Amino acid sequence: MTRRIALIALFAAIVAIAIGYASAFSSGGAPLWGAWLLALGIPAALGSIMILGAVRGTRGIGSLKFPFAFVILVLVIGFGATLVLPATEGPLSKLWLGLPLRAAIVIYGIGLLPILVLPVAYAMTFETLTLSTDDVDRVRAVGRERKSVESPVGQPEPSTE
Repeated sequence: MTRRIALIALFAAIVAIAIGYASAFSSGGAPLWGAWLLALGIPAALGSIMILGAVRGTRGIGSLKFPFAFVILVLVIGFGATLVLPATEGPLSKLWLGLPLRAAIVIYGIGLLPILVLPVAYAMTFETLTLSTDDVDRVRAVGRERKSVESPVGQPEPSTE
């Protein structure tokens, strides 16, 4: 069920992103709603892809749901904040770690914060969410079975030249 929801969300996010990019070709320039489609579609797409990469069988994503939700929330808030904040940057603007506020949100919030959170989350759940030795043995057995069906004994394998 988790996989199906993630696929539906990914499809909707890709459609939102495509419409957002297409809106930039409007005769009057890019409308604000196009930017909001991107601001919501990109986090939805990234979140869906993370879920699809982590879901295993019917178990879902387990304890990764909290870091995933955190990253998606940070992205939505970050992109939303950059759209909502007024464009008042100038030579005398206050700098946040060397950058104007909206640029700092993009670089440090959207870019850096997820990079710090996700590897730690994966490391903490690695033992419980990766393939076990039994899983690897089953995959190898299926591979051997498929290989024997594709090229029966006594028949030469097709040339790859």
